Amino acid sequence: MSSTPAASADDIVKHGWNAVPVDGNAILNGQPYIHKPSPLTVEDIPFPSDDPIVAKVQEYAKEHLIEQTYNHSMRVYHWGYSILKDQFPSHFGKLSTSTWALTCLLHDIGTTRANLRATLLSFEFYGGILALNLTKELGASQAQAEAVAEAIIRHQDLGTVGKITFLGQLIQLATVYDNMGINPQIIDEATRVDVNKAFPRKGWSGCFSSTIREENGLKPWAHTTHLGEEDFPEGVKNNELMKPYDDWGL
Repeated sequence: MSSTPAASADDIVKHGWNAVPVDGNAILNGQPYIHKPSPLTVEDIPFPSDDPIVAKVQEYAKEHLIEQTYNHSMRVYHWGYSILKDQFPSHFGKLSTSTWALTCLLHDIGTTRANLRATLLSFEFYGGILALNLTKELGASQAQAEAVAEAIIRHQDLGTVGKITFLGQLIQLATVYDNMGINPQIIDEATRVDVNKAFPRKGWSGCFSSTIREENGLKPWAHTTHLGEEDFPEGVKNNELMKPYDDWGL
C-alpha cells in the first residue's frame, strides 16, 4: 500500500492507484481468465454520463476523435468494465467508473492528425499531458486527473518486469483485447458481439495499424516501437478475434 502524502488511502483505491504486476499474464495467474466471464450487454454496463466531467470529456472526445477511435474508446470502456466485474471483484464497486471512463475516452487523444504533428513526444505521453490538463481544468481532483494521465502514458507499456497502477493494467488488458485479440476468453462471446454492435469497428484494425505506422514514420523514436516496428502494426491489422466484426458499420 502506498504511503504517499499526495492522496488518501481512499483515493488510492477509488482512482486505481494500487500497484499490480505490469505482466498481464501474471495478473491472470497464467490462465485464460481468473473467473469465467459473464454474458453482459451494453445495457447491463452503466456509463457515468451523469458525472459533469465525464459528460464534458465525452463531448470533447466526440469532437476531436475520428469515429473509429471514439468507438474503440467506448468499446474499451465496456471491455474493461466486464474484466473489472468478473476478474477483479475486489476492485469492483471501489474503482470509480468516472475515472475509468475518463481514461478510456482520452487514452488515444494523442493519435489525432493534429496531435501527432503538434509535438515530438510519443502519442501516449502527449495524450497523458493533454488529459491531465483537460481533466484538471474541468474540476477533477489531483488524484483523479493524475491517475488518468498515468494510465494513458503507460497504456502501451507492456512488459513482464515491474509494477503498474491497477487502472493502468485495466486499460492495457482492455486495449490489447480490442486491438489484437489478446486474452480472447476474458470476455464472454455474447458481450463481444453486443459491444461491437453498439460501437461498430468500421475497419478499426486497418485504421489503427495505419496510425501506428504514421506515428513511427513521423517519430522513429516513438514509444510504440518497443512493441515491434512490424510486429505491432501487423498484429493489430491481423486481429483474428475481431475479424468477423471489423467491417461492421462500413
